[in-house]
Amino acid sequence: MQYDPTNPLIVQGDRSILVEVDNPRYAEARDALAPFAELEKSPEHIHTYRLTNLSLWNAAAAGLTADEMVDVLRRFSKFPLPTNLGADISEMVSRYGRVKLERFEDKLRLVCSDLPLLEELARQPKVRAYLGERQGTATFLVEPAFRGVLKQALVAVGYPAEDLAGYTEGAGLPIQLRDLARSGLPFHVRDYQRESADIFFAGGAVRGGSGVIVLPCGAGKTIVGIAAMALMQKSTLILTTSITAVKQWIREILDKTDLKDSEVTEYSGEVKEIGPVTVATYQILTHRTDKKEEFPHFKLFDQRDWGLIIYDEVHLLPAPVFRVTANIQARRRLGLTATLIREDGREEDVFSLIGPKKYDVPWRELESRGWIAEANCTEVRVALPEPLRMEYAVAEWRNKYRLASENPAKEDVIARLLEQYAGKQVLIIGQYLHQLRQIQKRFNIPLITGQTPNVEREDLYNRFRRGEVLQLILSKVGNFAIDLPDANVLIQVSGTFGSRQEEAQRLGRILRPKANGDLAHFFTLVTRDTRELDFAHHRQLFLTEQGYSYQIADGGEMTAATVRKTG
Repeated sequence: MQYDPTNPLIVQGDRSILVEVDNPRYAEARDALAPFAELEKSPEHIHTYRLTNLSLWNAAAAGLTADEMVDVLRRFSKFPLPTNLGADISEMVSRYGRVKLERFEDKLRLVCSDLPLLEELARQPKVRAYLGERQGTATFLVEPAFRGVLKQALVAVGYPAEDLAGYTEGAGLPIQLRDLARSGLPFHVRDYQRESADIFFAGGAVRGGSGVIVLPCGAGKTIVGIAAMALMQKSTLILTTSITAVKQWIREILDKTDLKDSEVTEYSGEVKEIGPVTVATYQILTHRTDKKEEFPHFKLFDQRDWGLIIYDEVHLLPAPVFRVTANIQARRRLGLTATLIREDGREEDVFSLIGPKKYDVPWRELESRGWIAEANCTEVRVALPEPLRMEYAVAEWRNKYRLASENPAKEDVIARLLEQYAGKQVLIIGQYLHQLRQIQKRFNIPLITGQTPNVEREDLYNRFRRGEVLQLILSKVGNFAIDLPDANVLIQVSGTFGSRQEEAQRLGRILRPKANGDLAHFFTLVTRDTRELDFAHHRQLFLTEQGYSYQIADGGEMTAATVRKTG
């Protein structure tokens, strides 16, 4: 094959891939690479991707072959591929599914036709503990209770099992989607939402029924969950991030299906009702009065014969819920997320216990089709006021980030942006309550925090949706599952260190398509020459991966322009 030195990729033998951003084929190469490579660094001109075991296994589970991956690398590489790489990718991809879990009478069995490999795995301490009696040369019996922990162990030793052991059917629940929603608006499932639900369900076969759907915030992951419920026709438990998200799920289910109000219940800190469809928070599941006791609300998993469990925002699944998920592998499990990145590094647990990635659509593709709003992203760099520079210089290392994040000079930039977008619907989101209360006091904008009573919170959200309130300040509660479709502008004043997942969630607050076709504007305010700027680069990795790029603006110039204008 003839290689073209004008191509954008440099593929290296250590599985890293360098991508030239200033290249005519950059966007095409990025989109082709994204399904099987993970973005690690994204400075201005050269981005670094890496082929990780998990990225290759997720791609294999989604149906991508090793040959197809290698073909992408060849098509976009400047130079011949390292001689080891094709064999390396082929070897790693082939590991997915060489070991299978199947049902056998009232037990399971681990099957591997590669007998030397099976012998090797059976001698691995992490695996051996979960294997029962040997049957013939290629099979071990496995207790059903060990189904989840065995899959975790196999991923840890580098041979992820394909789980073909099937599922308990669960209690039946007739569910029909409406053509006309209760709200009176026409309703139809978009093509990518239908396709992702179909791929997850797989016609009810054992190759379906567990896995993760990755779709951008604003793309309607809730509708994917509802479509999956309609395919399953089973009693469903839905786990999500907050009471606000619970109420949104319930509202959407009742609006778009023929289920009765009494059939869709809430299980949270406020209400504990269990019905055919139950929507619960992760917080209530992991609540306990004493750290030494068991989690009392884990009993919810056994309260009904669930046919489907939906994990909303699965990248935020609390660690204790992994433990109980390992014990319920016979239930069908659907994970929904905008990003598989977990800040605790437990992506392998999502893969083994919820399931591999089954469907993924790039944000830019949905943006080009008008399903999510086009977004402009701007990083505004703000100087520390002179009196605070010495305080920052002598502060302890752990305090420097907060000092930079709460830079009071950011308020003048907010003033400029509120003036620029007067009449638009603006969200201001931050990490630190003291900072947010100062902003509330200066600009007289309603503030919603975790302490805001739910009645007041819902009232403010509803008034914002109706356009009666044009500006809201949100603490970290604004990261998750809030449906505010008409928000035009988001101003991020501080965040959780280098959290890529938080960047995804926050951008998602403004990506619902605008009725008038307006752009979405995402501003992140960062203090220059501080730790905050260092962490901002890591947060931007996520947006770069999705095809967005930041413009850089100078906060001093922005506020000076305001002074000149008013002075």
